Amino acid sequence: MTLEITRIDPFDAAEVDAWWDAYAAAERADRGADIPVWSREETRNAMQQQSRTLERRPLLLRDGGTVVGAAGLALPLKDNTHVAHLAVHVPPAHRRRGVGSTALDFLEAEAAEAGRTTAQGDTSWPYELGSDGKGAPGREFARRHGYALALGDVQNRLALPLDLEVLDRIDADIAAATRGYSVRSWIGPVPDDVVEGWAILDASIDTEAPSGDLDIAPAKPDVESIREQEELLVRQNRLPIGTVALTPEGQVAAYTQLVVSGDDGNAYQWGTLVRRADRGHRLGTAVKIANLRLLQHRAPHAPAVYTYNAESNAHMLAVNTLLGFVPTERMGELQKHLA
Repeated sequence: MTLEITRIDPFDAAEVDAWWDAYAAAERADRGADIPVWSREETRNAMQQQSRTLERRPLLLRDGGTVVGAAGLALPLKDNTHVAHLAVHVPPAHRRRGVGSTALDFLEAEAAEAGRTTAQGDTSWPYELGSDGKGAPGREFARRHGYALALGDVQNRLALPLDLEVLDRIDADIAAATRGYSVRSWIGPVPDDVVEGWAILDASIDTEAPSGDLDIAPAKPDVESIREQEELLVRQNRLPIGTVALTPEGQVAAYTQLVVSGDDGNAYQWGTLVRRADRGHRLGTAVKIANLRLLQHRAPHAPAVYTYNAESNAHMLAVNTLLGFVPTERMGELQKHLA
C-alpha cells in the first residue's frame, strides 16, 4: 500500500463529500448506526469558515486513487497554542493495513512543525465497556500509539418531549435557593448587554469544569470569538438557545446553551457553568430548566438532547439525572506529549 495524504479544498464539493463519507462510516461502525454525528453540511460549513481562532486542515487518505480514510488537524490560534487537535477516521474495510498509523504519524509531524507540543483527540465507546474503554477500536488504537486517557466523559441523552410538570416541581424545589437572581432566556445570538459576562464564563469552562490531566490553560474572554461562532452556527443551520442567571446588579452569574441541529433535529448541550462566587444557589439547575422550556417551545419536535460531562463532575451529572437524562455512551479525551 502507498498511502497518499492530501489536504482537501473545502470548496470542492466532491472532496468534502468523500471526507464526510469516510468519517461517518468509521464513526457509525464503531458507535452504532443511529449515533449522532456532524451532518455533511455542518461539516462542510465548518471546513469553509475563515476563522481567526482555529486553523482547520482536513485531509483525505487515498490508496491508488481509492479513498481509504479521512483525517484532520485543528490548530488553536488564540488560546492554548501549544496544542494540536488530531482526528483519524478509517472505515472498517480499510483497517489493519497501516492506514490509521501512517495518518497519525503524518498529523503528529505536522503538529510538531507548527510548534505544537501536545497532541489531543477523542474517541467514543459504548457505555457498558466502562471508563477505560478496553476493547473499543479507537481506544485501543490510541493506546498503542501512546495516547493517555486524560479525561473520561459520559454522554447522556434526554428523550423529548419533557413532562413540564416535572420542571415545575424542580423549579419549586429550587426557588428558595435562587431567590435574588433573575433568569433570562433567548433564541439566537447572545444579547449585547450580557455577552461580555457570557464570554467570561465561556472562556473559563474548559478549566473551571473538571479537566483531568488535559494540558490546557484558561482561555481569554473574547466577545469577537463568540460572534464568530454564532456566524458559523447560522451557516450550519443550527439554532442556539441561551439562558443566563443574573445577580441583582445585572452581572452574569451562570450560563447555559443548547444548539439545535437543523439537519438531524436533535438538541446538543454546549456549555453550562456557574460563576464561583455564585455557586451553591442551584443556578445550574435553574438555567438548564429555563433553556429546556424554551427548547420545547421553539423546537417541539426535537427528539432528544445530548450532553457530555466529565465522569468526575458529580454535581452536573446529578443535575442531569434530576432532569431525566440517562447515560448512553462514553468518550475519552486523549493526550500525548510530542516534545
